Amino acid sequence: MSASNSFHKAEIITAVSVTFGAAAVGILIYKTFFSKSKCVKPKVNLDLQKDNLKVVHAFDIEDLGDEAVYCRCWRSKKETGDNVGPLIIKRKEA
Repeated sequence: MSASNSFHKAEIITAVSVTFGAAAVGILIYKTFFSKSKCVKPKVNLDLQKDNLKVVHAFDIEDLGDEAVYCRCWRSKKETGDNVGPLIIKRKEA
């Protein structure tokens, strides 16, 4: 009787483990493929020049040899609807 009872407990533990594993995999698949469209990504620019289509700043630095452009648009408008453009640093034109 003891061997039968032990075997029954092992079957229950195996069934519960497989069920929880399958549920975890199902939740991960659901979150990966189906919930992205519902997820709202945050905007970078919350309050600067919201009336402009794209916010671009240019700064003059005399010691800079060439023009340098730094991208602030790592969250694109397609994803967030934001209006942040590049940061342009160049020498002051005399």
